[in-house]
Amino acid sequence: MSTPHSADPATCDPNWWRQATVYQIYPRSFADHDGDGIGDLPGITARLPYLADLGVDAVWLSPFYPSALADGGYDVDDYRDVDPRLGTLADFDALVQEAHGLGMKVVVDIVPNHTSDRHMWFQEALRAPRGSRERDRYIFRDGRGENGDEPPSDWESNFGGRAWTRLPDGQWYLHLFTPEQPDVNWDNPEVRADFLTTLRFWSDRGVDGFRVDVAHGLAKDLAEPLRDLGNGQGRPLGKLPLDGSHPLYDREEVHEIFREWRQVFNEYDPPRTAVAEAWVANARRTLYARPDELGQAFNFEFLECPWSALEFRTVIDTSLVTARAAGASATWVLSNHDVVRHASRYALPVGMSRTDLDSWLLSDGREPAPDGAAGLRRARAATLLMLALPGSSYLYQGEELGLPEVADLARESLQDPVWERTGHQRKGRDGCRVPLPWTVDGPSFGFSTGTPWLPQPETFGSYSLQAQDGAEGSTLELYRAGLRLRRKMMGDESLEWVGADDATVGGVLHFRRSSGWHSVTNFSESPVPVPPGEVLLASGPLSDGRLPPDTTVWLQN
Repeated sequence: MSTPHSADPATCDPNWWRQATVYQIYPRSFADHDGDGIGDLPGITARLPYLADLGVDAVWLSPFYPSALADGGYDVDDYRDVDPRLGTLADFDALVQEAHGLGMKVVVDIVPNHTSDRHMWFQEALRAPRGSRERDRYIFRDGRGENGDEPPSDWESNFGGRAWTRLPDGQWYLHLFTPEQPDVNWDNPEVRADFLTTLRFWSDRGVDGFRVDVAHGLAKDLAEPLRDLGNGQGRPLGKLPLDGSHPLYDREEVHEIFREWRQVFNEYDPPRTAVAEAWVANARRTLYARPDELGQAFNFEFLECPWSALEFRTVIDTSLVTARAAGASATWVLSNHDVVRHASRYALPVGMSRTDLDSWLLSDGREPAPDGAAGLRRARAATLLMLALPGSSYLYQGEELGLPEVADLARESLQDPVWERTGHQRKGRDGCRVPLPWTVDGPSFGFSTGTPWLPQPETFGSYSLQAQDGAEGSTLELYRAGLRLRRKMMGDESLEWVGADDATVGGVLHFRRSSGWHSVTNFSESPVPVPPGEVLLASGPLSDGRLPPDTTVWLQN
């Protein structure tokens, strides 16, 4: 068993999160203990020594709550319990105890924009009359038109189709995702109070922090008449106004909610942490990361950045400036449970958009044909670059194995609601959620003794822990070495660019940390000289003192 990072996590620096490495676990796909083909909490607990050995500071658990799985667990039936298919509250407590014993923190997902339609409150609302206290916890409205047959507004769901569903009594309810995920009414004091109870429930059980789902969507302009978005813009995606005026997203009122949450977080010693999932512009993301609110927010510009030295430098500079303005640290993420894995994104032509990636998935990953070798080289280089940056690095399960997207999942295997809701125009996110391979062969490559809930490709065994453990040059060993050095070399939260301001024109990104740690990434198509210094680690082989394309090297001088 690995040596704990600290003897007593409770006495850890309250600012542990500022430059932490956080490992995201999608529970259904990590490790299955009971053999039913679905990952569970005991399976996670059994594998925590692996994560301690990997060198992460915290684990983040995607939803493990009771759920009908209409949206992969983000349709929550009960915020203060565990789905029986995944375990029990006692299993959760054991997981937290084991993680803390190994020196790792535990972060959990909180899903405040919507509940499941099976949630006790929504079931009460369905039985209650119009205008009742029960319906006021959600967003119910009468329809438009002579008989109320038209939805109350033109708002559309993020998953396709309209955002309103009509009940037999004629009223409509709002759901910005699936109909099984009714949006709650954050103007209602009972809703606000109940979520504070939930935050305390998990904090009392030892949870160290929270990842806040759709943090920018809680407050809405529900004044009558509801505002249409018009011009085909009913779907609440894409660029948002910078003045907080959108009726559904990123409204100023949302910050009142998070200031209340911060008061709860500060009741604990050390204070509980939080990070916002807020798909907003840099200038707006700063607001969520303020010390009196959530404290940190995800940086999705970094995730979406094309493979370009200039683009990466621009995103890094902007992200550091905005994080500093908020009094927060920057966040860096390359993959998560909602996007195509970066080993596959980087294998495709530079600059492909989300729409392009949707089309690529519809072709089962064949058009355009990916360059898998180039994708993995770039993924490894991007990872070392990310780990050298000041701030928090968020890793997604399996990226340390170099896992690609499973783009060719059969249509009959798909479970993401996006597939059906878009009329089979978007394949969805299942390809990054395929259960992990632990062994080179055997039932489900060591994930389970049963049939996994999503099929694994035959090639998965070659990516497994067993195949890479101790193998020189493997992606797993690169992550282990990188995380070990990162903990040793991390200094303050600053960096200094090396070379002229236009150095990125040559396709090289070189920065220095205060500890004398240098990171150099070659984005160009030709080898470049390795700068002077002791080579600590490289994402790929160096050749005669030269840094090959798509490679990062760490130096000390």
